[in-house]
Amino acid sequence: MADDLSAVSRFLLEAGTLKHARRTGWWMAGVRDPESVAEHSWRTSLIASVIAQLEGADPARAALLAVWHDSQETRTGDVNHLGKKYAPSADPETVTADQTAGMPEPLAEAVRGVVAEYEAKETPEARCARDADKLECLIQGIEYRAQGYENAQRWIDNSRARLITETANRLADELLNTGTLDWLYAAMGETP
Repeated sequence: MADDLSAVSRFLLEAGTLKHARRTGWWMAGVRDPESVAEHSWRTSLIASVIAQLEGADPARAALLAVWHDSQETRTGDVNHLGKKYAPSADPETVTADQTAGMPEPLAEAVRGVVAEYEAKETPEARCARDADKLECLIQGIEYRAQGYENAQRWIDNSRARLITETANRLADELLNTGTLDWLYAAMGETP
């Protein structure tokens, strides 16, 4: 390959920092060691593919949008909603343009396009990916609440209220009526 991949190599190392970047909003709920941005993005991508499949959208595209949705946080950090009240958040498309500078143009253009599509909220896949982001927060809140973090209820309620697709709304209803270990009981053939 004639293209210089040094910028790509640097970005892949940069992306790894998301494994150490914590989701800061959970600290306000009292969670001492919240999940990382990378952990959140992985489950968000999985959820996006599920929602898209059930909504008749492209599950692979929705998962791709979801996997890139917080990639800018390598440079901006995870600024929670309260923090955004005092410091406007950086434009994700501008950050992505800086992150992809020097990459082979077909790759840089593709990544910038994925982020722009997610931010525009216009395609079915973008709507599924955005709902997946909210639904993942709802699920994480349910899990934290089950661990004794009662203040996680605010995140559950706020996430639930922001869902737009029929599938995400139906999944939220199911999740709110499912125990966090019900999957294990079912796998073991036991009843809770």
